[in-house]
Amino acid sequence: MGWQGHLHLHYTRDGERTIALDRHLGPLRVLQRLYPEGPGICHHVLVHPPGGIVGGDELKIEVQQAEGTHAVITTPGATRFYRSAGELATQTVHAQLAPGARLEWLPLETIAYRGCLAENRLRFELAPGAEMMGWDMLALGLPAANQAFDAGRITQQMELPGVWLERARLDASDTLLLDSPLGMAGRRVLGTLWLASGSPIANAQRNALLDAAREVFAGHPLASFAGATSPDAQVLVCRALAPRVEPLFGLWRQVRARWRTLQWGLEGAPPRIWST
Repeated sequence: MGWQGHLHLHYTRDGERTIALDRHLGPLRVLQRLYPEGPGICHHVLVHPPGGIVGGDELKIEVQQAEGTHAVITTPGATRFYRSAGELATQTVHAQLAPGARLEWLPLETIAYRGCLAENRLRFELAPGAEMMGWDMLALGLPAANQAFDAGRITQQMELPGVWLERARLDASDTLLLDSPLGMAGRRVLGTLWLASGSPIANAQRNALLDAAREVFAGHPLASFAGATSPDAQVLVCRALAPRVEPLFGLWRQVRARWRTLQWGLEGAPPRIWST
């Protein structure tokens, strides 16, 4: 029997303040609730005390945001999918945003350990006028510790219903994908960052956001392995490959800060937990 963890986050508006309520079942809960940018933006830090997800574990995070709320959700450390004896380990994130709500889904990296059997599913439903930024950073194995991702598999699914759906299965035996110049080119960290809206974003604004991301890429060591596009009028997507997590995390932080200013008129305001 694996861990069954369920965390429900409900954000409502009380005047100028975003009020956050949470309910948890099992080993998944809120570590901190902070307001470093004022009462309108709630920064939430989520923790999973066991420290990793193994075969048979099922973790579910549900986010419900009322009109006009703004939540920034992150984690204090990596999500770790450990070696499995045969059962699947799953993490599911499902968020529903009312009109005018804003969400920033900014967890630290996910590490797929050698021998893991894992699935990570993300689904974000945005009402007209709702907006979000989010990212995903996936590290295959622990190259710094000489622990290669040479067995196991992980499936990643990211979905904005009716707008964008991506499902990728990364199998350690698929060396053509992992090592080919047309695949991951031997790099073991894959990153995705997106900005999405429940309504179409004007062409001029989308072009300005894409240009801002590309300007950040141009001066970065990962420039040759990073790109930005807009597959739909409601979403912009950046992708990058890296040999380690740290340069990718730094790149995403820069793009997020630029997009936050261009789209919302806000400063970068990185969550405090990133500096500890």
